[in-house]
Amino acid sequence: MRSRQYGPDLTPPWKKPTSVPEVAAEVDLVVEEVATGFCGAVIRCEKTAEGPTVTLEDRFGKHRVFPLSPAGFLLEGRPVTLVRPRPGAGGQPAAGGGGKPRTASGSLAVPGARARVARAGRIYVEGRHDAELVERVWGDDLRIEGVVVEYLEGVDDLPAIVREFAPAPDARLGVLVDHLVPGSKESRIAAEVSAGGSDVLVVGHPYIDIWQAVKPASLGIPAWPVIPRGQDWKTGVCRALGWPENTGAAWQKILGSVHSYKDLEPELLGRVEELIDFVTAPA
Repeated sequence: MRSRQYGPDLTPPWKKPTSVPEVAAEVDLVVEEVATGFCGAVIRCEKTAEGPTVTLEDRFGKHRVFPLSPAGFLLEGRPVTLVRPRPGAGGQPAAGGGGKPRTASGSLAVPGARARVARAGRIYVEGRHDAELVERVWGDDLRIEGVVVEYLEGVDDLPAIVREFAPAPDARLGVLVDHLVPGSKESRIAAEVSAGGSDVLVVGHPYIDIWQAVKPASLGIPAWPVIPRGQDWKTGVCRALGWPENTGAAWQKILGSVHSYKDLEPELLGRVEELIDFVTAPA
């Protein structure tokens, strides 16, 4: 009797894992994120310290940022792994003419749209410069959504503001804090106010000041200078860059270099869009 020869893999075909194709995350590609079920069109891809991310926009204009995880999305019902497009292959919205008109944040523009009556919900940001930067990039989106942005004089004021505001499901409060890193004063205050309930959300970026959230390349500098501890950071930056020691004028120079989301670091982009999504979610 002849013995039957078997290969090394005895796994039945129906149990073998199938390969998941890689698909370039090009602008306007519509996908569904597997874990949350969020469905939307690709707005942009960014490289962050935690890894590459993709921003999706749903049919209501809401934005969500997701990591480019293996098999993390569905395309026409089939699992795919999104990857960053090759340079020049359509991975970002077109700047200037051509394609669908977009706002400075990358959202689809709504020509002739009127500002919505202000919602009860609010977004607070830490400082006037933060508020001006948010307005510059997300102003059109905020007016359409009816979201008012106010600024904190300092994060120490946040607990009192939250108590007075009294967040509720139909009046959510979102807060953007500078330099929100583990062990900092900011992180302790954020934990304190976040313990008050699910209708307040405190998020932050890792930068010492909102100035650093602007990409150095947009300002024509190689990097933000490192300023020794104990020295006023903004004044130190002006000195290191050879600018006049006038922080107000320096900020206007920085703000003037911001024309769209492309001039900002992804760590700020994701946090602001998270807050807008939070305060505009249905009660």
